[in-house]
Amino acid sequence: MGLIYADVELFNVDDKALARRGYLPEAEVRRLGARALVDSGAYMLSINEETKIQLGLAVLGKQTVELADGSLKEVEIAGPVDIRFENRWTTARAVVLPFSTDILLGSIPMEDMDVLIDPKQQRLIVNPAHPYMAKKPMKNVSRGNMIGENTDHRWR
Repeated sequence: MGLIYADVELFNVDDKALARRGYLPEAEVRRLGARALVDSGAYMLSINEETKIQLGLAVLGKQTVELADGSLKEVEIAGPVDIRFENRWTTARAVVLPFSTDILLGSIPMEDMDVLIDPKQQRLIVNPAHPYMAKKPMKNVSRGNMIGENTDHRWR
């Protein structure tokens, strides 16, 4: 399988919240159309310093990450950022890799958007089993054990 890229849109979530409350015109919400490298070996969205600045993302903290070559690097975590691909979206934090040129779309945002890698066509696709809306598994949540429900069935 070769390199797979996907056209995504990134949005500053804080700007979107201000616009929703009427404090910022919708046209001033910082956004960026980008060609992201689809990387199922990476966990998170990874952006470069330039993208962080363009979107005006806040630095939320620092973390140590393991790079593809096995080396460890302390990096900034920025966000929150909305990621849109076709009819899917998710909100995430982004690892800022200052030495990188590519935006990397990792496995966690891909799973949250319910998108798949099509290795035959070498592209990212919306899950054909759920074409209109992302399906998200909620394990251990069933009709009988929802929060607040009586799960003691001895008294029924």
